Amino acid sequence: MNELRVNDLFSVDPMEDMFRGLMRPWRLAVTDRAPRINVDLNESNGNYLLKAEVPGARKEDIEVRIDGNQVTINAELKRESESPAGAKVLRSERYLGQCTRSFWLDSAIDESRAEAKYENGVLQLTLPKKSGGTSKRLEIS
Repeated sequence: MNELRVNDLFSVDPMEDMFRGLMRPWRLAVTDRAPRINVDLNESNGNYLLKAEVPGARKEDIEVRIDGNQVTINAELKRESESPAGAKVLRSERYLGQCTRSFWLDSAIDESRAEAKYENGVLQLTLPKKSGGTSKRLEIS
């Protein structure tokens, strides 16, 4: 879901705006390094179908956890090999480290029937909903 931001041009404090502008290059440099696991989520025939982009990760370095209706994807991105001996690194832009994405679904997941596939940098999850999710109305005393 996209975040909605409302900007009122007349409510900007000039001093606050100036300081925010000074910090912008530093803030972008820090936040652009860590990749975000981007997902597409669909619902069909009692299942949630999720596709997550995890480029550069090996299948063995991806972990999916299901806890009720919460799904968490952890991935570790590792460098295949260091620079050759005596080589000087001119630029290193690839992120190495942990990536995590966690979210809650409307219904609990049946962990025993859940499936995961990883191919070409895309993790595909089939998450069947648990059946028998009934609600109960409580009387207020």
